[in-house]
Amino acid sequence: MPVLELRGLTLAFGGPPLLEGARLRLEHGERVALVGRNGSGKSSLLRLILGEIEPDDGELVLAPGTRVSLLNQQVPPEISGSVEQVVAAGQRELETAEGWQLDSRVKAVLSRLELPSGADFETLSGGLQRRVLLGRALVGEPDLLLLDEPTNHLDLPAIEKLEELLLGFRGALLFVTHDRAFLRRLATRIVDLDLGRLGSWRGDYDTYLRDKEKQLEEEARHAAAFDKKLAREEAWIRQGIKARRTRNEGRVRALEKMREVRRQRRRRDGTVRMRLADAGRSGKRAIEAEGVSFAYDDRPIVSDFSTQILRGDKIGILGPNGSGKTTLLRLLLGELEPAAGEIRRGTGLEVAYFDQHREQLDLERSVVDNVADGNDRISIGGKTRHVISYLQDFLFGPERARSPVAALSGGERHRLLLARLFTRPFNLLVMDEPTNDLDVETLDLLEELLLEFSGTLLLVSHDREFLDHVVTSTLAFEGGGRVNEYVGGYSDYRRQRRITEASPPARKSKPESTPPPPSRPRKLGYREKQELEALPATIESLEIEQTSLFERLADPDFYRNDGDEVAAARDRLKQVEAELAQAYERWQELESIAEGGKT
Repeated sequence: MPVLELRGLTLAFGGPPLLEGARLRLEHGERVALVGRNGSGKSSLLRLILGEIEPDDGELVLAPGTRVSLLNQQVPPEISGSVEQVVAAGQRELETAEGWQLDSRVKAVLSRLELPSGADFETLSGGLQRRVLLGRALVGEPDLLLLDEPTNHLDLPAIEKLEELLLGFRGALLFVTHDRAFLRRLATRIVDLDLGRLGSWRGDYDTYLRDKEKQLEEEARHAAAFDKKLAREEAWIRQGIKARRTRNEGRVRALEKMREVRRQRRRRDGTVRMRLADAGRSGKRAIEAEGVSFAYDDRPIVSDFSTQILRGDKIGILGPNGSGKTTLLRLLLGELEPAAGEIRRGTGLEVAYFDQHREQLDLERSVVDNVADGNDRISIGGKTRHVISYLQDFLFGPERARSPVAALSGGERHRLLLARLFTRPFNLLVMDEPTNDLDVETLDLLEELLLEFSGTLLLVSHDREFLDHVVTSTLAFEGGGRVNEYVGGYSDYRRQRRITEASPPARKSKPESTPPPPSRPRKLGYREKQELEALPATIESLEIEQTSLFERLADPDFYRNDGDEVAAARDRLKQVEAELAQAYERWQELESIAEGGKT
């Protein structure tokens, strides 16, 4: 029996149905990603499964005794107490267990998630609060775990730990995420919520994208053929008296049915259309920092930092939550003065700032007033447009455009901030966590927009795929105020870090009166040559085994085997990944020696 089954579910809140005859089966051990546009009803579906709301029609069936836990997209405001108390509250359904067992479970979860048990929940950062709530969801040992945007406000180390934790979760998992790297690593199946219908897609995310595109093209062809036939029938019914006398009554009834189908057909809201208004070229050097240091209460945030950012550079900024990423942005923009060193900004800079906390939005004013400040028309790129028309490019219909910002979802507020930001020209774009709450479709478009942007970009993000696609170099906070620069995006940064960490530290030599003579390039020895020749085959073998293990662990049926077999497969996967990283590093080291010996 499946963990969960939806049978013809319908749900509406006075408007078009969010769910319309939806059907879904979720099996033990599956990790299912629920995807769809902002506002399509994904969070409502999770609340419905949890029992917080009731469907208008249809049936939701859970296997007998199934325990369900939900990690909400937002932190509930009423939660208080110590971290340990908040986590322990997730054991409500396990009160029949012995007290020592419950206490042991809480301590195990606190340890696994590296949570400060005695800390006051209300004083924690947003990312740490989300980890505490995940602990509360896990401590009840749910059979079905529901996650709504679990990576929001988490830094990259926390996201990667969460992935490892969920890969080892033995229950069924249904999760909503905008993080494509997270989705690709975890999902064994994609469920698509589109116009009230749930579609199931076996395989990985890229296969889903290809197959979904084919489906949409097929639907468009059928809709066009239907509309063409309807137009012919409408023309026939409007013919003269003679035609009306001889018309086929069955054909009339068929036309009436077609009209009803046409009325019931729900159209997609369209696609976000974003344009950047370029302010023209800035000076060649956008920002230059030399020996910059800054501290809060004697805690170093930035220490002896130097960099040169040229016009057109796209810089990613990485670091754990609280490491100082936003502080660095404020230093570079002149909003803070460094305690030491100097920051020089180039000529002709026009700055636009995307704020992750959306403090630039007035929640009490309408969407229109937040963009146009009471005016009907706005000027964009030297052209005047009606504000309602402009907001429709960001999927705000006339009625939604007149709503207060407080009534918008997180994704809608992010789109509104982008709409407001892009009304004026700029050549230096600063974006602090722009990807939170945006649906994947909007993320893809934003990526394309930033790639085409000819100005300079400073981007703080925990979205690995977004960073890989957009940035040309990376500034990484690495503890003690050290900010180091790496070429490329997140994957390039990780690769370079692995090589650096694998290299032995250089020995400090004593001062000498004369510099040592330059060393001659070393050549590969006989055994090293043999090792270099054998490494490609070794790497290929490890990659084949890695792929096989990935496939086994992604198969829900595999988890019906003995638990020791599953654990052994996971352990072997970690070992293979470590061996593969070591083989790559050794191959690169030997290749470097071989190239040096040729000169």
